[in-house]
Amino acid sequence: MDSFRRLTILFLSFFMLSCATGGTYSISLRYQSTREFPSLQQKLGPNLGIASFYDPRPDTLYIGRHTPFSGISNHYKSEPFPLEKAITDSLSHALSGYGVKTIPISNWDGEPEFLRNMETDSVLMIQIKRFWIEGVASLFKTHVKTTVQFVIHLGLKKEGKVFTRHVEVEKEMTIARSTPEGIEQTINQILTDIFDSYLSNPYEI
Repeated sequence: MDSFRRLTILFLSFFMLSCATGGTYSISLRYQSTREFPSLQQKLGPNLGIASFYDPRPDTLYIGRHTPFSGISNHYKSEPFPLEKAITDSLSHALSGYGVKTIPISNWDGEPEFLRNMETDSVLMIQIKRFWIEGVASLFKTHVKTTVQFVIHLGLKKEGKVFTRHVEVEKEMTIARSTPEGIEQTINQILTDIFDSYLSNPYEI
C-alpha cells in the first residue's frame, strides 16, 4: 500500500508539473548600501549627471528565466522596467542620502573632451553587458546561476578624466526550491556588493 501511495503521489506530481504554464514575475531591484561613504560628495561633487545607460543585451525584456522540471519556463522582469531605469532609480535614491544630486544626461558618449561642456560636477554611465538569472530545476533541487557584468564610466569635469571599471559577478547555488522572493534577494545582494565596492573607491580602474 505504501508503494502504491508513493507511486500515486509521484504520478500526480508529474501531472501537475506537465500542466504548468509559464508566467512572468516582477523582481524589485533595489541597491541598499551596507557601508558609509562620508567623502562621496567630495569625490563625485554635489551634482552627478547620470547618462543614458547602454543595454546591448539580446533580450532586454527579461532579466532571467526559471525552467521547471516539467512544463513551461517562467521569466523574470525588472521592477521598475526597463532594467536601466531600475538601476538608475536605485542608484539615485542611494546617492541622495550622501548629498549627491543626480541629473539625467543624454548627450555623453564617454569621452573626456565633452566633460567641460557638462553642467554637472561629474557624470556616470553604465554599460550593461550581462544581467541574467538562470534557474533549472530537477526533481528535488534547483540550480541557479546569476551573472551580472557592467562597464562603469565615471567622468570628472574638474580633472577632465574618465575612469572606467569592468565589473563581473557570477554566483551559482543549488537550492531545494526557487522562488521569485529568493531570486530578488540574491540579485539585490549582488547589486549591493557591486555598488558598495564601487562607491568606496570610484577612481579605481
